[in-house]
Amino acid sequence: MTEIQNPIIPGMAPDPSIIRVGEDYYIATSTFHWNPGIQIFHSKDLFNWDLLTHVLQHGEVNLRGTNTPAGIWAPHLSYDEKNGLFWLAYCHMQNMAGREFNSESYAMYAKDITGPWSEPIYLTSIGFDPSLYHDEDGHHYLSILEWETRLGYQAPGHLVIAEADLENGGIKGNWHRVSTGFTTRGCVEAPQIYKHDGWFYLLAASGGTGYGHGIEIGRAKHVFGPYEPNPTGEPIITSSPRHLFSLGDPDAGHFEMYNPNSIMQKAGHGSLVETPNHEFYIAHLMSRPLPGTTLNPLGRETSLQKVIWNEDGWLEMADGSNLAKMSTPAPAGITNSRNQELDDVFDDFKGDAYNLKFMTPYHEQNASWVGIVDNQLMIKGANSLFSQVSPSIMATRATSLDYSLQTKVTFDPVHYSQTAGAGLYYDSNNWLYASLHLDDKEQKLVLGIIQAKLGEKIDYVYDQVEVPGNSAEIKINYHLGTAQIYCRFNENDEWIKVGKDFDVSYLSDEGVNGEPGEIGGFTGLFNFIGSVDAYQHDSAAAFDYYQVKNGEK
Repeated sequence: MTEIQNPIIPGMAPDPSIIRVGEDYYIATSTFHWNPGIQIFHSKDLFNWDLLTHVLQHGEVNLRGTNTPAGIWAPHLSYDEKNGLFWLAYCHMQNMAGREFNSESYAMYAKDITGPWSEPIYLTSIGFDPSLYHDEDGHHYLSILEWETRLGYQAPGHLVIAEADLENGGIKGNWHRVSTGFTTRGCVEAPQIYKHDGWFYLLAASGGTGYGHGIEIGRAKHVFGPYEPNPTGEPIITSSPRHLFSLGDPDAGHFEMYNPNSIMQKAGHGSLVETPNHEFYIAHLMSRPLPGTTLNPLGRETSLQKVIWNEDGWLEMADGSNLAKMSTPAPAGITNSRNQELDDVFDDFKGDAYNLKFMTPYHEQNASWVGIVDNQLMIKGANSLFSQVSPSIMATRATSLDYSLQTKVTFDPVHYSQTAGAGLYYDSNNWLYASLHLDDKEQKLVLGIIQAKLGEKIDYVYDQVEVPGNSAEIKINYHLGTAQIYCRFNENDEWIKVGKDFDVSYLSDEGVNGEPGEIGGFTGLFNFIGSVDAYQHDSAAAFDYYQVKNGEK
């Protein structure tokens, strides 16, 4: 039997929403403070997933000033067969302070998955994690978590459903509060409606997006309920199948639920898809901690589990358990394997456009600061890397716990605040940066290292290396939370190690300082090239290539 190996999409690819249209599978995932917003991946076989496009790439949303881990959450893909339209619902989490969780939800539509997409249609501000269901009778239904802010009421709130007004925005009629969850794990969210054999099924995430995470399910004969819970009283998929009672507990960590016998942790927040041969799979998020820790640098990744409808009409994993696995049976007759090279990144900037995998935190990529000129990527410097407004960063998702990042940069600074180089990045408060810049006397070009840890700056002034010309190759080796930095000035030279071995394990979901009251973040580690100019915003760095190879030191 051929097995699909998990994760199917490594690195930051959380909250997967999967659909199939014809022979094509699509998955949308969250992007938080990163632009372009909302990743869309494509597959023909469920094994190999390519990044196909981003949806929010034309100024539809302003992410400047976004605090970790707010931003664009839980996109939901759907397809309206009657009208031949792809729909995408998403929420923009704007504030998490005071646990108010102020979020606006929108929907967009397109004839083709690659666009052009419509302008965002406002849906609601009642909570977060919206999803759309298109019934055969032409009605459209919106399900979402209604965020609870009242003292003494069960947090985080009710799963609610209303008829959506997709022509004018908003809803038709009233919201229907249908459940506060189908298990005792609590922290229920991300409701999604499916229909099977005359029943409406409501799939939901529970237990918080941490070690107690899971997927649970209820069903009803009418879309507005009443919904009966799965009779097992437990999640249908989780990494930690032992019983958890946490009703009313908004904690997303639940470190006590860490499963020492599993590589996969945090399995939850899933969506259902049917193959052309009527087999069923749930795509869900997961994490892989650093060995011996509960730190997850790669954030939440996407995995797949085969599921079946049992004789009582309930979904369950194909193996009869509810423990998520690192592999799952492939559809009948499919004998493919996963191409690991899909996770590597290389761009020598000889084309008309740079690699689709490049993303930028907080602000948009545009020609005013980044573009290809004469087979080099030119990055114009702006704010420091501490900025949540306009950091000049071009980054790609880290997809392995063992990889090498390499680039060549040419730079001619005239002021000590101008820098250019490469590094590792989680958010504006947490990063490691190796850059070309002038020494303190502004007399010679050096390569030095600066680190940000929980918002504090660490400058390794004694580890600088003089640069003989105006360019250098930089290499960063990452292995299980430790980074080494190297440089060289000619292609045939030996690499020179710069500084010590850096502990960067804190560049992980649990290691950063997110919003007060939160565990930290739930986005993930990125690799980047970039430039800073806090002088006149007029210097630019030229990068000859960008390469990330997994499994290389």
